[in-house]
Amino acid sequence: MAQGTVQVTHTGTSRWRRRTGEYASLAAALEAAAEGDVLTVAPGTYRENLVVQRAVTLRGPEGSPGSVRIAPPDGVPLTVRASAVIQDLHVEGQDTTAPAVLVEGGTPELRDIRVVTRSAAGIEVRGGARPTARRCTVDNPAGAGIAVLDGGGGVFEECEVVAAGQAGVAVRGGAHPRLERCRVHHASGSGLTVTGENSALEAVGCEVYEVRGSGVQVTGRATAHLTDCDVHRTTGDGVTLDTDAVLTLADCRIHDIPENAVDLRSRSVLTLTRTSVRRFGRNGLSVWDPGTRVDANQCEIFDSTGDYPAVWVSDGATAVLDSCRVHDVPDALFVLDRGSRADVVDSDLTQVRNTAVSVSDGATAQLDDCRIREAATGAWFRDHGSGGTLAGCSLDGVQTGVIVTKGADPTVERCTVDSPAEAGVYVSAGGRGTFVNCRVTGSGGYGFHVIDGSRTTLRKCRTERCARGGYEFAEGDAASGSGGPVVEDCTSDESGSLKPAAAPEPAAVRTVSHTTGLLSSVPAARTAEPAPPAPAPAPAPETRTSKAVLGELDALVGLESVKREVRALTDMIEVGRRRQRAGLKAASVKRHLVFTGSPGTGKTTVARLYGEILASLGVLEQGHLVEVSRVDLVGEHIGSTAIRTQEAFEKARGGVLFIDEAYALSPEDAGRDFGKEAIDTLVKLMEDQRDAVVVIVAGYTAEMERFLSVNPGVASRFSRTITFGDYGPEELLRIVRQQAEEHEYRLAPGADEALLAYFTDIPKGPAFGNGRTARQTFEAMVERHASRVAQLDEPTTDDLTLLYAEDLPALP
Repeated sequence: MAQGTVQVTHTGTSRWRRRTGEYASLAAALEAAAEGDVLTVAPGTYRENLVVQRAVTLRGPEGSPGSVRIAPPDGVPLTVRASAVIQDLHVEGQDTTAPAVLVEGGTPELRDIRVVTRSAAGIEVRGGARPTARRCTVDNPAGAGIAVLDGGGGVFEECEVVAAGQAGVAVRGGAHPRLERCRVHHASGSGLTVTGENSALEAVGCEVYEVRGSGVQVTGRATAHLTDCDVHRTTGDGVTLDTDAVLTLADCRIHDIPENAVDLRSRSVLTLTRTSVRRFGRNGLSVWDPGTRVDANQCEIFDSTGDYPAVWVSDGATAVLDSCRVHDVPDALFVLDRGSRADVVDSDLTQVRNTAVSVSDGATAQLDDCRIREAATGAWFRDHGSGGTLAGCSLDGVQTGVIVTKGADPTVERCTVDSPAEAGVYVSAGGRGTFVNCRVTGSGGYGFHVIDGSRTTLRKCRTERCARGGYEFAEGDAASGSGGPVVEDCTSDESGSLKPAAAPEPAAVRTVSHTTGLLSSVPAARTAEPAPPAPAPAPAPETRTSKAVLGELDALVGLESVKREVRALTDMIEVGRRRQRAGLKAASVKRHLVFTGSPGTGKTTVARLYGEILASLGVLEQGHLVEVSRVDLVGEHIGSTAIRTQEAFEKARGGVLFIDEAYALSPEDAGRDFGKEAIDTLVKLMEDQRDAVVVIVAGYTAEMERFLSVNPGVASRFSRTITFGDYGPEELLRIVRQQAEEHEYRLAPGADEALLAYFTDIPKGPAFGNGRTARQTFEAMVERHASRVAQLDEPTTDDLTLLYAEDLPALP
């Protein structure tokens, strides 16, 4: 057969129809061919746009794959409108507005077709077409790999998309293809995307990897079913569902995902069976919005590579985990927001670095017959409206078993906490909760530790071998009606010593229906025993008068405008006190301040003196300074930031909380940064306990202006901004003179002029340290002086004290 010819074998039933003809073009051969004929294409490049409209077989020569190239200059290279068989062709397209292979009708079979193109789609199926594609390859860096549209369908077996400029496989417009043992990789969009009502995709034994986007995306009421598939090495989420999407994953593996392994929202529904999720950078399962639901059965979520919870349920969503394993993660399950719910049955949460189960902001969690092991906190119900049930669960090897705080009210039944490093159960800050038939054994702290007058109910609970005692009820507040815990029929072996209540009140614990257990009953709050004599109080440190502190402020070099601001504020407070004593109204003075300026300008020193002034005026109890920065306030996971911020606030109680570089709490690219949690917690504390602590936020001027502009709730809490200007050369010289006098050195003749020139010429860039630079310069002069004087056998007093111009270090 000649190069560039087409041989048509006519296969009619009559003997006279079984004949062979050769044609010089594909178009002519197709025109001459009848139903059932075989067209064998000789090797060569055909610059034709083929349209197959009859059920023929169109193939390249046997044993020469890729030798037939269909490569027209524009348009669709190959259009199929009949139930034909197309095999062993190499198709190239150049038109980015049209597909390379278009299947518009019939049930054709495409075998061993290689599409190397720059087209809108490599293979496009539309309308009522139902092709079967086997061992086809698509390389299309300009558009989609395979697109099935507008009611199209078909089966793709052992096909591969090796490159795509958009989605690897796109399904929309009510289409419904099936993929079997296909590979999709190096796509610039999603690997598989299914969009629109009545659109559906079924994939079996497929692999999606190395895509620049989500591995699988199902949106807009579409559905998909993946069985025995792998999704890995994406740049976005592994699987994304949005807007009433429905997806089933069975026996699948999702791994090595930098973002969320699975993210679903807007009433989407996901069912996972025997599926593993591992090595993910954010959440393993991220579930958002009312009506959104995930059901996971016999699944495993593990080996997180980031600092986020493995399972995140928020904004009214629902998650159900049945017979699942979650392990080697920072946090296992976080449920947030009213209406959100998690139901976990017969599952294991193990090797959790922080909190296994966290319930907050009015959410609900129900855990039945679950096992929590090797976690910092087993379960934490955080705040008002948050609750749920733990039933028949075991918590082993945790720091603290169950924590209930701030009005949360869970029910814990038939649960055991074994060998916690601290308390088995800890309830504080007005937490509630009902504990029935629970047991704590081998605690390194208390079995049940209930403080702050929390109205917890303990019924038929048992503690054994608790190092500090089985039960501790402290700080009840009968006057406020909190009543403290209710304890019924609880027992303890009391092998550890029971610490008396820190503030014993007869009504702090209402002990109801005590019965004697096998060893002993839980002791009630102790009220009859005489308290041991209180130790003599330590003498309080002497408080300086405001005049003395202001004198120290005045002695500081420079800062004239700062001194005026502080004096004006002090005068306002002092006059306000005098007006109150005279029975007059006093103006309300907000004492919280913003300090702006470069490093080394004295902000911390002035903050310390300001605290002392307020203490001397009776505004603060102690006036001490607690200095913190972002690293002291922001934790690595949700919840820890609020705790750190509260702890810093408590340390500063009665004094000044000084937050250096406060703008770092609100970075410009905040995203899911936890700094906002610190800001929100701080603002609430400043409002709720406005007289307990004075807060000063400090940082560079421009950054602090941005910080206050994007956080109006913070800005409204501060009365004024005090700007600390940079020191001039004369002021830096004065600081060096003060340092020299303090350390018993003197400046030799000529040293003053040399220092002045030095500070004039020193670079004043971002690294310039102002007063810190002056102190460092003095220290460098002392070191050089020591090196010089050490060479003298018998130095004089002048030798030991005089600093010369040559002792100055070189300019940086």
